Amino acid sequence: MKKTTWAVLLGFIFVLLAGCVVARPSFAPPPLKKEVRAVKPGPNFIWTSGHWKWSGSKYYWVSGRWTKNRRSHTWVTGHWARKGNHWVYIKGHWRRR
Repeated sequence: MKKTTWAVLLGFIFVLLAGCVVARPSFAPPPLKKEVRAVKPGPNFIWTSGHWKWSGSKYYWVSGRWTKNRRSHTWVTGHWARKGNHWVYIKGHWRRR
């Protein structure tokens, strides 16, 4: 009985974890799109460019947006990088100056 319980439990855990795995793309994203920027909402905003995001089976576009500037920080734009046979997305982030 204990072996059956453990087998069921391990099977359940496997099913849960299988849903968490996101396949990484093996091909590069398309070229970046040219975007039309909306009117800048104020002097303390910067434009964060759009980027391609991976859905698990294809790329889709995430539009850029105006973001409130952070004092004494610089925005580092996100980008795709090849890692071995796959592509990974390095998220955009704020870097202290």
